[in-house]
Formats: sequence, structure tokens, C-alpha cells
Amino acid sequence: MPLLLSFLGIIALILLITWCRLDTFISFVIVSVAIGLTSGLDIHRITDAIQRGIGSIMGPLVIILGFGAMLGRLIADSGAAQQITGSLVRISGIRRIQWAMALSGFLVGIPMFYSAGFMVLLPLVFSVAAATGLPILYLGVPMLAALSVAHGFLPPHPSPTAIAGQLHANIGKTLFYGIIVAGPTIVLAGIVFGKTLRKYRPAPNQDLPTVKFLEPARLPSLATSLVTALMPLILLTATTVFKFIPIPAPAQKVIAFIGDPNIAMLLSVLAAIYFLGIRRRRPTKEVMRSLEDAFKSVAPFMLIIAGAGAFMQVMSEGGLNGFIAKSLEHTAISPLLLGWTIAALIRICTGSSTVAALTTVGTLLPLLQQSAVQPELMVLVVGAGSMTFSHVNDGGFWLFKEYFNLTIRQTFATWTVMETMVSVVGLLMVLLLDQIVH
Repeated sequence: MPLLLSFLGIIALILLITWCRLDTFISFVIVSVAIGLTSGLDIHRITDAIQRGIGSIMGPLVIILGFGAMLGRLIADSGAAQQITGSLVRISGIRRIQWAMALSGFLVGIPMFYSAGFMVLLPLVFSVAAATGLPILYLGVPMLAALSVAHGFLPPHPSPTAIAGQLHANIGKTLFYGIIVAGPTIVLAGIVFGKTLRKYRPAPNQDLPTVKFLEPARLPSLATSLVTALMPLILLTATTVFKFIPIPAPAQKVIAFIGDPNIAMLLSVLAAIYFLGIRRRRPTKEVMRSLEDAFKSVAPFMLIIAGAGAFMQVMSEGGLNGFIAKSLEHTAISPLLLGWTIAALIRICTGSSTVAALTTVGTLLPLLQQSAVQPELMVLVVGAGSMTFSHVNDGGFWLFKEYFNLTIRQTFATWTVMETMVSVVGLLMVLLLDQIVH
């Protein structure tokens, strides 16, 4: 009965989001209340569980997600993203242009959310295509594959950050493993697959809005752009790397301090405010307005995560996910493969990678916590599953279709295949990494 109830709850969630078109946060709360009532909980325990669930999941994440959004906005508004991508393209030359596009997408994708990165980088794809005569998909797919990898695998993006918090995974270690997984994934799903798309030569849709280029004189230097964009990566991985190096105790304390996710993101934002704002004589009021707008952009993600926290807590209070863990503890299926499969199924049904990842963790939380698999690998594999087979119920599918001016069939053959390759190659890389670090 508990297993059936959990299954019905997930089905109800999917139907509310996809068929009823109800807001995702409201859908999570409705399903949480329904599961609580059918599990025999009284209304006070249900509302208390919802409040505690939201608080427990959002408490550790608000600073990281908020500062992550602010950093991404500063990098976009200052022209740092434009400087990084333009410089890499100039350095690479035509022969290595795909590698430059992929690296640009990855570097810009670390601090910026997917939709923001898409809008900032797309004009570059169009301009490079016009200057070189190369097909826009040949150039765009490597860049967008890299953006997808950063969005699905790497903190401080919402989904991997939230999963890491629930599984008590080390953020720096997750980033370190994520970069290892990202390399081959981007090469295969972006560069190799992109080479097969030369036959597609759509004209870009110029009527849709994109971010305008800044004048070269107004751009920050390449060094400043790279340091500010990569500062979270540098600081968050510092603690992990320096664990293997014998250093004095006082230095260890300093490294542990700056390697804390909240402090690392704070330092990164402060550095960006100075180097990309104050030092470049941008008015302080203008910089602060960018930060305010950035926080507004992350609010929908926060509500989805909050709803997932309520769902997880009610599942726990009702004993449902504990029952699921006991039912599956003797199964021969690897927890990594199980997490990927469930996330993939929910992603296909709902179209949202964030909902897919968080619902998977909420359902299997006790099993995943008890697993001998490193939690950092579980973060990556659930993220990989949540990226699979993007189709017509995913906003990213339509964003790609409209801006690249493709038919639905062409979008399936390009975007959907690319996202599925990111998912499958990501799974295979995590399974391989598990054998090495186990």
C-alpha cells in the first residue's frame, strides 16, 4: 500500500503540472497534503511537515542560489561573458571553432543559469556563423551541450545544489567530479554530435529578442572576466584539492573558511561587484539594480525547490520513503542506475529537469543516504537522468526550436538527441568514475 500510494502521488504531481498546467509549487503542496491525509497524518502534522520541509531544504540554499544568480547577472550585464566567448573564438581559429564554442558555453555556464546563458551566448553563435559561413547548429550545439552539462551537473545551479544539500554531498567534491564527467560528455554530445549537423542550414530567427553586444571598449579584460566567472569554481574546489596537500593548520583553517559554499559565493559576488562594477565606474545604483533583478529571476526555482522540500518531508513523516528504501534495499539494481532511471522517467513526463531531480531524491532519499555510493556521484547521476529526452513539454525544446528556426521534427533530431546524449554519456561516466573512486 505505501508503495502504491507513493506511485500515485508522483502520478498526481505529473498530471497537475502537465495536464492541469498548475503552478509547480502549488502542485507539490497539494500532492503533499493528499499524501499526508492518505497516510493517516492529521492536518496539523501535515502543515508542520510542510513548513519544516521547506525550511530544511531552503535554509542551506538561499545564500548559494541567490548569490549564484547575482554573479551570473553581473557577468552578463558587464559584458564579461561576451569577452570570454569572443576571445576564445578569436584564439581558436576556424579549425578549432567548435572547441572554442564548447569551452565558452562551459565557462559561462558555471556562474549563469541556462536560460540567461542561452540568451547571452546566442548572438555570438549567429555572428560567428555569419562571419565564417558555418552552419549555426554546427556552432550552437557544442555551446548548448556545455550549458546543459553545467546546468544539470554543477553547483551553484539550483538542481545539483539542492540534491547535494539533501544527500549531504560535499559541494567542492561534487564540482570536482562534475568537471571530470563534463569533459567527455561535452565532447561527445556537443562537438562530435555537432559535426553531424552540417546538413542543417536554417536561417536564425532574427525577430526574437536577444541580448545586444556591448562595444569592445566597454568590455572588461579577459583576465578579469575569467577570474570573476570562475571564482566560485576555484574557491569551492580549493578545500577538496588542499586536503591532499600537507599544509600548516592555520592555512587549512583559512582554506576551509573560503571553501565553505556560502562564503565562497559571497566572496565571488563581492569580487564581481568591484571588478565588473565599481572599478569600471558603473553607477552603484545600476549594479544594485542588476542584483535585485537577478534575485527575481531565481525565485521560480526557489519555489520549486521549496515545494519539493515539503513533498520530501511529508513522505518521510508518513513513512513512505522509508518503506520504499526497505523494499529496494535487496534489489540487484545499482542505486546509481535506479536514481538515473527514475529521474529520467519523471523528466520525460513533466519536462522539468529540476522537478525530476528533486522528486527522485524525495522518493528515494533513505535508500540513497544508506547507499555505499559516494553522495557526490549520486548528485551527478540524478542530474544526468533529469536531462534525458527533452521534448514538447519542456520549455527548452521550444526555445531551441524558435531561435534556430527549426521544424518540430528537426528539433527532435537535434536538440532532443543532444540532451539525451548528455544524459546517457553522463550516466556512463559516473558509472566509470564509481569504479575508480569506490
